[in-house]
Amino acid sequence: MALFSMLRRHTYSALALASRAVGSARTFHGAISTVPTFSGDHSPRSSFPTRRFSTATATATATEVIGNESLNGGLESAIKCAQERKIKIPEVPDEFPFEIIDIPGEKTILLKRQFQGETIQVGVDAPHVFPADEDSDEYENDDPGIPMVVSISKENGMQLEFGVTGFEEEVSIDSLSIVHPDHSPEQFPYDGPEFHELDEGLQNAFYKYLEPRGIQCSMTVFLTDYMRKKDNKEYLLWLKNLKGYIEQ
Repeated sequence: MALFSMLRRHTYSALALASRAVGSARTFHGAISTVPTFSGDHSPRSSFPTRRFSTATATATATEVIGNESLNGGLESAIKCAQERKIKIPEVPDEFPFEIIDIPGEKTILLKRQFQGETIQVGVDAPHVFPADEDSDEYENDDPGIPMVVSISKENGMQLEFGVTGFEEEVSIDSLSIVHPDHSPEQFPYDGPEFHELDEGLQNAFYKYLEPRGIQCSMTVFLTDYMRKKDNKEYLLWLKNLKGYIEQ
């Protein structure tokens, strides 16, 4: 789906290949280590290795238990902090024109609306902000900007895609591209110049084009609060999933 092409970058394939390579090497080494070897020494000492292995196994098991308990304690502490964090619960403004699609476990949300025969979709990512300290409701940067990808589709499938950052005082267009339905993934169409390289009058015209479609700074304050709340909710769910895995 072209909408999320600027928000999601699939880097996991390379990691998966690397993991398989490492896993294969370990399996091969393990297979070699299990092949029995024989020597001329048949003394009782060499024929009863089980005591030595059982001691090592017991030590490893004890270490594993201690490690699990330590990790569980750390996860419980992190869960408690996330549950106690005070984050403003946003109310959807009456004039907000979009339907919000928020799927649990997803990093982003999707906004959708129809406007004069166009389908407008906005992928919204979380602002990259951190609390000033664990006990504070204040943030290091009170207006970090909300990263968005705005897709405006015509009935014939043609799309305009804007990379946008929403601030409380303004909306900044960072990129612009045309998505043609007939273009295959193997094609590399001309995307035009960088947005900031366009004539200033043309840049201003695009800002005016987006405004009646709902892309304006008035949506930013609400989305900032919404995404901060979602980010903490997803973080808490992630911690609980981790804890559930360790306890299995």
